[in-house]
Amino acid sequence: MQHVKVLNDSEVEEVKEGQTRTKDRARCLIDMVKKKGAAASEKFICKLSERDPTLYSKLELDSHPAQQPSVPQQESRPAGPVPWMIPSTPEFVSHTQETEAGSIYKIEDKARRQRLALIINNIEFKKPEMRRNGAQQDQEQMKKLLEELGYSVELHNNQSAQEMESTLILFSQREEHTKSDSTFVVLMSHGVRDGICGKLSDNEKTDILKTDKIFNIFNTKNCAGLRGKPKVIIIQACRGGGDGHAWVSASTEPPVPVENPLEDDCLKKEHKEKDFICFCSSTPDTKSWRDPVKGTIFIQRLVETFCKNACRDHIEELFRKVQSAFQDFQLQMPTRERTTLLKKFYLFPGN
Repeated sequence: MQHVKVLNDSEVEEVKEGQTRTKDRARCLIDMVKKKGAAASEKFICKLSERDPTLYSKLELDSHPAQQPSVPQQESRPAGPVPWMIPSTPEFVSHTQETEAGSIYKIEDKARRQRLALIINNIEFKKPEMRRNGAQQDQEQMKKLLEELGYSVELHNNQSAQEMESTLILFSQREEHTKSDSTFVVLMSHGVRDGICGKLSDNEKTDILKTDKIFNIFNTKNCAGLRGKPKVIIIQACRGGGDGHAWVSASTEPPVPVENPLEDDCLKKEHKEKDFICFCSSTPDTKSWRDPVKGTIFIQRLVETFCKNACRDHIEELFRKVQSAFQDFQLQMPTRERTTLLKKFYLFPGN
């Protein structure tokens, strides 16, 4: 399917590595091809007849059954210049909104909404040797990405922890949020396990903005304008000095611990922390890696994934695909944290 241009590289990887059982891979492949329309399905059937004539005959694929009503999906776009970000087709948007109305966040009309996003990017620090070379590239790419998604971007550079906190508070109270359907908050700096370094930081204990403070500023109580709306927090920062990889036996995989912390909030009429998703560039206690010219590996792969897949995937699936893109980079693994989204959040670029 790849060599006949039905599937791209990331889709092939998803089929191969996203499923463990053969029948699950087959189902994933079939579902993926069906979404691409009649032309892709015909190519699939043709290849199946060449590879396994017996199965082809059993399935009676040459009997030309009556055509079933088509389900609008994100189709391959016509030939021509490739846009920086692939937009969602109007058909896909309307179909998704109709069939998943109860399980997706409402997207406000493009003509009336006032989406805002915030980027805080610390490049220069009190100690010159702490300068984050390449971080300017991350800033430009993230700003362009958010603008392509329909957000007006507020940008700040080189702030102390106190200044970052003040910026976040002021941003959380912007009147435009009442006319928006969501927000993005992007913080890029050096970091420690549970916080982000301000420009005055010279060790892991000085000038640190605690991650908890970010969630507190935007929670249900303190940020009424974004109550019930998706709040996406992206943090590009080291979270420790570990390398993020381990040497393991090729024959025995260690068990993966599962954490499932639950908080009882039964006395409150509304959850204090809800509709968040936080995506960190690395797991706790490990480093995040940055190219001094191109910028961080995390932002590079996040932008690339969003540009290709935001047209059809909701935010959690996009983040999963970013994580999948790090399978070949064992020094770092992005992680989703404090996710309290109650529904799917589609960005529907271009709509």
